[in-house]
Amino acid sequence: MKLFLKGDRCFKDKCAIERRNYPPGQHGRRRSKLLGYGIQLREKQKVKRIYGLLERPFRLTFQRAERRKGITGANLLQELERRLDNVVYSLGFAASRAQARQLVRHGHVTVSGRKVTIPSYRVSKGHVIAIKDKSRSNEQIKASVETARARGVPNWLDLSPETFSGTVVELPNREDIKLPIQEQLIVELYSK
Repeated sequence: MKLFLKGDRCFKDKCAIERRNYPPGQHGRRRSKLLGYGIQLREKQKVKRIYGLLERPFRLTFQRAERRKGITGANLLQELERRLDNVVYSLGFAASRAQARQLVRHGHVTVSGRKVTIPSYRVSKGHVIAIKDKSRSNEQIKASVETARARGVPNWLDLSPETFSGTVVELPNREDIKLPIQEQLIVELYSK
């Protein structure tokens, strides 16, 4: 199951999942069938790893999504997509979500002109996410922006590669999230 944790490597032939789609070791090819709770737990763990969250922040995000009006699963994915570290990754300023988290933590990112160092900061419609002037000469950021042009940016974001900035045009819908996630399994797991 591809989680896209290794940046651009997951889009190439060197992806470990493409080469070998079973766990390492002597007993890796033998796999037992998951049922019910195991499938739900596996889905939750997959989403946690994709977005780089631990259990408590993930549960708090789920509770915030549950309190909002609408479909809880779609609300959960929207909350996760609106995190600043994910938006920096989606705009292409970083090669992976872990690198985007580090960029935010080290103060390379501004939101509407103000420095924000909290990766879990939730962006809203109209926010402008930009790389600070001093950080624009960073070679990794330049390379990431170049590969992002080829990969594309989600419809709910607008990228301006010349100024190293992007705007949140609208909040993400379920259709905008292309990751292979079955959010209904997570809702069922937490509603037990």
